[in-house]
Amino acid sequence: MARLEFLLACALALVLVLPAISAEVVEHSFHVQNLTVQRLCHEQVITAVNGSLPGPTLRVREGDTVIVHVFNKSPYNLTIHWHGVFQLLSGWADGPEFATQCPIRPGHSYTYRFNITGQEGTLWWHAHVQWLRATVYGSLIIRPRAGRSYPFPKPYREFPIVLGEWWNANVIDVENQGLASGAAPNNSDAFTINGRPGDLYPCSSNHTYTINVVHGKTYLLRIVNAALNNQLFFKIANHRMTVVAVDAAYTTPFVTDVVVVAPGQTTDVLLTADQPPASYYMAALPYASAAGVPFDNTTTTGIIVYDGAKKSAPLMPALPAFNDTPTAHKFFSNLTGLVHGPFWAPVPRKIDEHMFVTVGLGLVACGGNATCGGPLGQRFAASMNNASFQFPTKLSMLEAFFNNVHGIYTTDFPDQPPLTFDYTNPNNSFNQSIIMTKKSTSVKKVKYNSTVEIVMQNTALVGIENHPIHLHGFNFYVLAQGFGNYDSVDGPKKFNLVNPQERNTIAVPVGGWAVIRFRANNPGYH
Repeated sequence: MARLEFLLACALALVLVLPAISAEVVEHSFHVQNLTVQRLCHEQVITAVNGSLPGPTLRVREGDTVIVHVFNKSPYNLTIHWHGVFQLLSGWADGPEFATQCPIRPGHSYTYRFNITGQEGTLWWHAHVQWLRATVYGSLIIRPRAGRSYPFPKPYREFPIVLGEWWNANVIDVENQGLASGAAPNNSDAFTINGRPGDLYPCSSNHTYTINVVHGKTYLLRIVNAALNNQLFFKIANHRMTVVAVDAAYTTPFVTDVVVVAPGQTTDVLLTADQPPASYYMAALPYASAAGVPFDNTTTTGIIVYDGAKKSAPLMPALPAFNDTPTAHKFFSNLTGLVHGPFWAPVPRKIDEHMFVTVGLGLVACGGNATCGGPLGQRFAASMNNASFQFPTKLSMLEAFFNNVHGIYTTDFPDQPPLTFDYTNPNNSFNQSIIMTKKSTSVKKVKYNSTVEIVMQNTALVGIENHPIHLHGFNFYVLAQGFGNYDSVDGPKKFNLVNPQERNTIAVPVGGWAVIRFRANNPGYH
């Protein structure tokens, strides 16, 4: 996933006055090691936490302190990222390898300690080294602190629904093969719901996740997209859902029969068991927006079974087409923030930093006289403003900043792309004068408490595609989204400055743009 790295530096001493809290310390141990599992008629060795896939669900309350002792018994370097957690005053615990910490070496351990402040809802955790997060992941459920309640009717029960992706191979090998050839890595073999592919796949009749419900009761489904590379549609046969939160930020209730989640995103929905007692499939399949690009076109299923229902074949929902962009855009663009929610803050109006960032793919030189497997004989690379981010390998950026070590990164990430062109014109897909990019470790430096607005513009280089972008350490307001090239005159007229949705991960529309805004009030490397 392409990511935008921000260096947030404070020129003066920073004193944060946090509200007094009465909370608990929630402590866990993660033992990360090899696990042999059977999926899709294959026996596969994976890296897993505490012998399970997904790993353990962490249940906390807002205000709690979380302590996780990670013991790396795997053969790989490892870190854990707490996806969406602000990490106020605990930037060392965020987890990206060589951004905020050096990796935990095999045979070593590391303890993460952080506070959950000003957040309620569903987040998740995952490995942040190479492709290990394909199997090293789990949900992080944040309930209101004692004495507070949800801003919606209390559900009868709640269930994490963690959507994943599965390879009949060692995922590190899959990644390394792609890196070695310069071509796209092999597609996955299946998708999963809570680690189980579902009975549409071979040898999987006993690997189908099932929920039992009582007619008339309302349930909270906490949906996480932990898939590595694919956005997913999620539907339940004959049922509608009410979205009440995304990325641990409350939303105005939004009724829908389909949920769309990009990698890294979470969506909390209320489901009322109001249909005739029977069995109903829940299903997830990819939203594949890149035309002509091979993808895993399979569907994972779970089953919702009503208490007292006669045994019968589950009913299947009518699923969107894999390339149903109108349905995806309708979902993403209709969400709004809950302005009377417990942590809502008005959208800042004064903007200190304006950025225009192109988002998409590019190519880097194959090297030497070799021919690589990517287009034009070169290597694939993610690119933002024609820079392809490369993590350091010797020292984390946060440690380099803390100890004033030079040569680890530069602070020259550009506010604008180096060239203005017709960004979404498919005739530019393989325009050799603009398609090449370079690897660099460059960051953008902004002042503490400044307001940053970013226009994210998808490009047609290599091909247009809906791209997920995750910002560490912050939620941001999604002011507007659209298709084509962003228009700096007409675009602001579409801004929602009253109740925009808040997120930590956005899916920039295929061949389109999105505008986000946030206050840089959390010093660190993000």
